[in-house]
Amino acid sequence: MLLRAEDLPREAVDAFGVSVMMAVSEKRATWRHWNLTAEAARQTMSYRFASASDREAVVGLIVDAAERTSLRLTPPELASSPVEFQRDDGTSVFRPKHSVVFTSTELLDAESRLLERAVLLTASRVALRAAASSRLPGGGRLADDQLAALSCVAGSGRVIDVLVGPAGAGKTTAMNALRRAWEAAHGAGSVVGLAPSAAAATVLATDLGIATENLAKWWQTHIDQGSSFRAGQLVIIDEASLAGTLPLDRVTALAVDAGAKVLLVGDYAQLQSVDAGGAFSLLVHDRADAPELVDVHRLVHEWEKTASLGLRKGHPESIDLYATHDRLRDGSTEAMADAAYVAWRADIRSGKSTVLISDSNEAVAALNVRARTELILEGRVDALHEVALHDGTRAAVGDTVITRRNDRRLYASRSWVRNGDRWSVIGVHRNGAVEVRRWGRRWGSTVLLPASYVAEHVELGYAVTSHRAQGITTDTAHVVVAPSMPRENLYVAMTRGREANTAYIAVDRPDVAHVGPRPGDAADVTARSILFGILQHVGAELSAHETLAAEQDAWGSVAQLAAEYETLAAAAQHDRWVAAVRASGLSHKQTLNVINSDAFGPLTAELRRAEAHFVDEVALLPRVVVARGFEDAQDIAAVLRARVAAVVSRYTGAGRTRRSPRHVAGLIPRALGPMDTAMHQALVERADLIESRAADVLDHALLVGEPWTRALGAAPRGLAAAAWRQNGCAVAAYRDRYGITGAKPLGAAPESTAQRLDAALARAALEAAQRLAKKGHTFDALLPAVAAGLPSAGIRL
Repeated sequence: MLLRAEDLPREAVDAFGVSVMMAVSEKRATWRHWNLTAEAARQTMSYRFASASDREAVVGLIVDAAERTSLRLTPPELASSPVEFQRDDGTSVFRPKHSVVFTSTELLDAESRLLERAVLLTASRVALRAAASSRLPGGGRLADDQLAALSCVAGSGRVIDVLVGPAGAGKTTAMNALRRAWEAAHGAGSVVGLAPSAAAATVLATDLGIATENLAKWWQTHIDQGSSFRAGQLVIIDEASLAGTLPLDRVTALAVDAGAKVLLVGDYAQLQSVDAGGAFSLLVHDRADAPELVDVHRLVHEWEKTASLGLRKGHPESIDLYATHDRLRDGSTEAMADAAYVAWRADIRSGKSTVLISDSNEAVAALNVRARTELILEGRVDALHEVALHDGTRAAVGDTVITRRNDRRLYASRSWVRNGDRWSVIGVHRNGAVEVRRWGRRWGSTVLLPASYVAEHVELGYAVTSHRAQGITTDTAHVVVAPSMPRENLYVAMTRGREANTAYIAVDRPDVAHVGPRPGDAADVTARSILFGILQHVGAELSAHETLAAEQDAWGSVAQLAAEYETLAAAAQHDRWVAAVRASGLSHKQTLNVINSDAFGPLTAELRRAEAHFVDEVALLPRVVVARGFEDAQDIAAVLRARVAAVVSRYTGAGRTRRSPRHVAGLIPRALGPMDTAMHQALVERADLIESRAADVLDHALLVGEPWTRALGAAPRGLAAAAWRQNGCAVAAYRDRYGITGAKPLGAAPESTAQRLDAALARAALEAAQRLAKKGHTFDALLPAVAAGLPSAGIRL
């Protein structure tokens, strides 16, 4: 029977909606419309519909039902939008369609239970005196940071505890010391291990010598056989940032009932779970004293240890460290892939262990093929007897490969074949089977991979993605960096090499479709600006609690509200600026070219900036038109914008009048002049929100003592206090607009023209606040002129 959309009753649609929402919530902590759409399409795939439109209609109905069942985390729109900025359904175009983030009541409740258990102090406590004085198996002793973190864990009494360990910080050493201390107090077998994947469970079992299983398998055994924990046990869950929220909720509930302690070990700044995750990060950030290993033992150079921790936390200052030590290269995508490959080949020839890393699957495949071709030409790979791999590449004796599927039936020494393992090919059989040895081993650790496994689950391993790189340690690493890379991926990639990690930064986006420049392409993009953007791009899935806070923060930020304000201002004043251009003295053809130019928007923004500084913009435009000709100008609008900007910049700060510039939060030029009532209302609402947000950012920074606030000086009393605060708000607004989080009040040097203009305003406000702070109780009557940023200027040409 062929179904039509109207054949499906409301009850069936609602049931499908619940089913879809539950399925998605097993895989994600939060979701959007498109996640639900994909799952709805999957669940209705077996049904036959009368037409494609009927299928689409049913999927749409189910998605609507799933959204109603879900819990909305995105806040409603904070300000009104004029009709021309609304869609047909009444929603604002300032919110991307289907951008609402959802979660489920079940997930939110599970996170709440984890938070509640994390403050329970009923677990066993163990002294670490013996561990502090005894030597480790390698002959050394625990480092100070390891001992401090373990003492906190062992003596806290917390039912759920955490141990944060950045890449290469010695988590294994620390856990071994804790295991010995715990077993000394509670007996052999009192420490057990769990991990989110079979591969991680095997590593934990090998490193600690304890019984370990992956979370899913352990839970199934619990259901089938009733196995659980016992009082006094320590349950170590390694790679906890990869563990799903619901599995952690279930396991910790059993631990609480049994009187056991659960220790979550991981790094929230590394790659995250594909399941519903974010719980580890939530638990870490919910407490101020989370135990953390801070000495990166893997890396040889002290400066690189510091720099890697800066990458991990998104500190822009870390970029300077890498640049100072010549670890950054920049150029086109093609040039950077080539440079990374050449450096990798040089390391191979010098006998170093090394790896190529890229987030692009296509780049990884191309680099693998290139590497293998050269190795064949050099005689390092025997291409006479090859096997075909699933991605079209081939492998032979001498090749490095990666296995892509867990298989407990295939053992190499004491551990079985796991997804992500690297191997050296040592034999190729006629039937397609391949004999491999674990990568980096000279003897033993071999296994014969069946032909069927090789054909479907083996890939070349010279170049890998950052996801595959996690867990690898080499002498050097060469990382091809693209602007779309999340911070976690960059951090993982740049901590694989003991001796050196080098980034090759693509400053272009390949025009494979040959469509020319796109609206989002920045002409002044640099390696630094790309790395700064990556550090702001957190790719890890947040918990539902953290997402709720992040959504409120993002949609109420100065960055968002200022972008909306600028867009509305351009529309509100468009006709006015068109009239000004027509009256400027340009020819008819030149006028049309200016109005239709992509630079017309930036020109009108510059005119608005001039007006905010009390410049007579009506007189200004004709004067810059006649100042010089346009004989060699390719874009007259761009030339006019530059001339207007030069005039305004020349006179702002001159102090010719005491009138404060008409800025929103001391930063954004106000939209003035006649305009539509609805447009005016929308602008006023956003201006109020921007100034309120700037005040909130400043108040929070002062309350928690953020380092950048020290540059403002101490808040004066009396009449100067209001002016000092107003200037502080301008600096706070600048930081919030450009995502500045470091200790420097204005962050790194701006690289775009727009930011340079805002930076000048913020710097003037900062200096004004400093002068006010130095005056203390006195108040100069002239100071109100600088209280909102730059002093005003009456401009004459």
